[in-house]
Amino acid sequence: MFPLPSFDFTQSSRRDAIARMGCGFGGLALGSLLGDFDRAAHATETAAHSVLPKPSHHAPQARAVIQLFMHGGPSQVDLLDEKKELSRLSGQAPPAEVADDENRTKHLLGSPFKFSQHGESGLAFSEVLPHIAQHADDIAVIRSMFTEHRNHEQAIWMANTGLTVSGRPNIGSWVAFGLGAENQNLPAYVSLPDPGGMPVDGARNWSSGWLPPLYQGTAIRSEGMPVLHLQPKTPRASEIDSARLELLRKLNARHQQSRPGELDLDARIASFELAARMQLTATDALDLNQETAATQQLYGLNQDKTRSYGKRCLMARRLVERGVRFVQIFMAGQPWDTHSNNVAGTRSCCEQTDLPVAGLLTDLKQRGLLDSTIVQWGGEFGRTPGAEVRDGNKTPGVEGRDHHPYGFSIWLAGGGIRGGQAYGATDDFGYRAITNRTQTADLHATILHQLGLDHERLTFHHNSRDERLTDVYKARVISELV
Repeated sequence: MFPLPSFDFTQSSRRDAIARMGCGFGGLALGSLLGDFDRAAHATETAAHSVLPKPSHHAPQARAVIQLFMHGGPSQVDLLDEKKELSRLSGQAPPAEVADDENRTKHLLGSPFKFSQHGESGLAFSEVLPHIAQHADDIAVIRSMFTEHRNHEQAIWMANTGLTVSGRPNIGSWVAFGLGAENQNLPAYVSLPDPGGMPVDGARNWSSGWLPPLYQGTAIRSEGMPVLHLQPKTPRASEIDSARLELLRKLNARHQQSRPGELDLDARIASFELAARMQLTATDALDLNQETAATQQLYGLNQDKTRSYGKRCLMARRLVERGVRFVQIFMAGQPWDTHSNNVAGTRSCCEQTDLPVAGLLTDLKQRGLLDSTIVQWGGEFGRTPGAEVRDGNKTPGVEGRDHHPYGFSIWLAGGGIRGGQAYGATDDFGYRAITNRTQTADLHATILHQLGLDHERLTFHHNSRDERLTDVYKARVISELV
């Protein structure tokens, strides 16, 4: 708003005063017009935010992602990165170049698990991943990942949002923002939390941050009613439902028009409308009873240890099959955080997830979906190659491993990823990434590239700058993987 001009009315005639006040009224009018332009700009910006399908930056090789996030940090030297030198020197003091920063690693700790080569590629996997290992020729293991923080929350933010600070959009939100939804009757981005409890950092794992709330993940339950309050308690005739929804749509539109630029309101209305469309579609998409007994067994639904994770893997396949862009599967808490008894903890996590994940890969492949779906497996960091000694516990065989950000492993499959290879390497002890060092931004840039998105062009103007998932990093698409 423009201020009235400063003027001493006691020293001027009435004619001068009116003339100068007129200039002030002109400023008021101009301010009002500028306000209208600003509101119109907000309305235009708001209208641009939707989950309607959007063109990609280039021809995509994948159309969906299933992220298998392993909270806590799986041990790379026990699963995907065999280190014979570590096993040979197990029990000895670590050399200076691999001494732990916090001085909790008192001796090197070799893996008790045996590794063997699999597939035509000869890619090595641990004995506790026997079912995933059968897909060696479809999997690309990145053994040279590193991150910037050794605390869980900051490393989780880095893995999912690109920086070690909270409040940023998850990669799934960026995908929904960049591409929209293929199926307007289902969310573009779905999260499948563990019915046994929330993962560490809770709903922030699928937050849209400062992107419009329209792009946040929709949490769907794998036990009981998948989406709460989706169906009315008392059944109604379809004509009544249609009339009610049409009236609600008109009232929402009127309310929305008088409040341009309210992104939270837009997202809430869009959620209501999506919920109405989901009443039939979601019920069908999430009904696992439609699957054959053989398919359910493939995912481990017939076994107590694998049933929970297997149900979520099967739900993920049904969702991407119906056009959902991004699906995350989480475990309760941070079960891979093996500070004590690393052997038992790692084995337990593998017993819950190995068969279902292998079943997912098998099912996607036999349905022709693996070619268009990226499957990503990994946590926020890895585990130390030395034993962590806490509270004086030095009992052999039950030692734990501490957090390890300097070198760890994840794997990718499908969606144009060239399987049967190990990319990058850590040193002889699995401590530090030394060959083809891969930061989180490189991984994000590669996933976006496979979906047809250029990480440098996928931006959102926020706080006076064009923000992007890979932010300030000079990320590169890992061409060797695709």
